[in-house]
Amino acid sequence: MPFTHSKPLRFGDCDLTGIAYHPAYFSMLVDVNEAMFASFGVTWKALMFERRIGLPTVTMNVEFKRPSTYGDVLDFAVHVRAIGRSSLDLETIVTVRGEIIWTIRQRIVATSLDGHTSTPWPDDVRAGLALYRELAA
Repeated sequence: MPFTHSKPLRFGDCDLTGIAYHPAYFSMLVDVNEAMFASFGVTWKALMFERRIGLPTVTMNVEFKRPSTYGDVLDFAVHVRAIGRSSLDLETIVTVRGEIIWTIRQRIVATSLDGHTSTPWPDDVRAGLALYRELAA
């Protein structure tokens, strides 16, 4: 099962014509990814400030299918495709009323905020991410 989360498209997320401004999508995606971690009891605040682990996105591939407009509710489905030693491959499909609006594949890497090098996922984080891991068919 993917992690699912819905977010309304607010006025501030749109250009003057009421169409979503694409950088707002990325901000929403960060919120959704943060919510996914929180769903298994790991806050980003604790990861970053207590455990000193950063979560930078190192690659992303986005495909915009059609515009969304002010007032739409975006439904995010985050699929965990792979969990590496320190990497995490996600595919997120964003829909409005069942129609795909945009998709993104991204790789996040756990890094030490002290040494700025990759670091292994802590066991509790790995276990939480595994709740949403989908094996290839």
